[in-house]
Amino acid sequence: MRKDGRGAPDIIGVSVGIMKKLRLASLAAGLAAAASFLSVAPAQAQDLPNAARQAPVAVNNGQTVDTIAAVVNDGVITQRELDERVGLIAHRLQQQNAPIPPTDQLRQQVLNQMVLERIQLQRAKEDNITVDDAAVQKTLERLAAANNLPLDVYRSKIEAQGVPWSTFTRDARTELILSRLREKEVDSKVTVSDAEVANYIASQRGPNVGLTSDLHLEHILVKVPANAAQSDIVAAEQKAQAILQQATTGDTKFEKLAKSDSQAADASKGGDMGFQSTTQLPPEFVKAAATLRPGEVNPDLIRTADGFEIMRLVERRAAQGAASSDSTHLTQTHVRHILLRVGDGMSEPAARQKLLEIKREISEGGDFAKFARTYSQDGSASQGGDLGWISPGETVPEFERAMNSLQDGQISEPVRSEYGYHLIQVLGRREAEGSVAQQMDLARQAIGQRKAEQAYADWLRELRDTAYVDVKVGKPSLQ
Repeated sequence: MRKDGRGAPDIIGVSVGIMKKLRLASLAAGLAAAASFLSVAPAQAQDLPNAARQAPVAVNNGQTVDTIAAVVNDGVITQRELDERVGLIAHRLQQQNAPIPPTDQLRQQVLNQMVLERIQLQRAKEDNITVDDAAVQKTLERLAAANNLPLDVYRSKIEAQGVPWSTFTRDARTELILSRLREKEVDSKVTVSDAEVANYIASQRGPNVGLTSDLHLEHILVKVPANAAQSDIVAAEQKAQAILQQATTGDTKFEKLAKSDSQAADASKGGDMGFQSTTQLPPEFVKAAATLRPGEVNPDLIRTADGFEIMRLVERRAAQGAASSDSTHLTQTHVRHILLRVGDGMSEPAARQKLLEIKREISEGGDFAKFARTYSQDGSASQGGDLGWISPGETVPEFERAMNSLQDGQISEPVRSEYGYHLIQVLGRREAEGSVAQQMDLARQAIGQRKAEQAYADWLRELRDTAYVDVKVGKPSLQ
């Protein structure tokens, strides 16, 4: 599954090249981890704006019909807005057969996200950032095209999932505004120097070009979303430290800990990443593994963009098929896949079981391409699931890790990613021409993305800390 959207994602969840997330989809996906939402404690050293202090409550014949859920600077979030958002998200989680948090917890998490969203929209207004109807319409058309559907059919599918088209359109506009705000305030200010690119490449290739080893690693991930509050980061670090303590004392097998505590997609496999070259692994992992002997657990937590990682070196071996003169070249993989999305009546166990049945039939002589055209819920289905030649960094991490562990012609077990479950087959590998330039470009992109995510998280935290927020939900009413 390419990061650029080659392969259509969930009908609501992702846009291709336009919006990485819609508000509804990003909330629904993130509710499993409460740490992804910022706290809403009132900011200190801020006075309640007069407009907010006197915010009206709508009444009808003396009966309250709407109340204030939260005051955000000089604006408000109403109870009706909150109820609408909570209802949509609960419905979405139910459709996906995902656990729904307790009502109070769900409402608080949703309100926290709405507060952060409202603060950003207020900032966008100050920056005179707007999105016209034509831009929204173009976005909706491109979303429909990315799912291989005419716009009217796409609209029907959205509404069939319980999301009013007016709400979906409004959220599309909001996401475009926030995307432009981030580009102006954060992304446009991120720079990557040539020295950073050189250091990144060197850290991946190791100090002895031509003498590099493939690494067999196991890992445990405790997730920390990019916009997590400091208290949530501390809590995640404490949890990771407790797991690390168990892993290093030897009282519990690493595989068992990974299965029970890891939040990575490969947790069910005991966090086993298989053999990978150092160019395919996060540089933090490569650096840590350099000081370990096989069987050892890294004594310190590894902080990555995803959260806190606990890593164990299982084994080293000589790099496979990499001569020193080619060590700067990129290995491209020709791959195809079958994707089953979770939701819309398809549960996680059902998706896994269906792919296992398909794999068995292929192993008995079935045609992978035919199964892909029949069952795959992806834009590549018409090409028999063929994604073409993939370079490192072009796919989502779970897909790439599984792909890299396969031999030519081999088919994976069902692999879970943000898009659903994949059945992956590697058709071949090759050394890319002009790979030095490609490697530098990919390194620059990787560094830039990492720096941008950190800068965005810092910017959001600063924006939130300087805002006045007064949450009314859950407070005792004054008679």
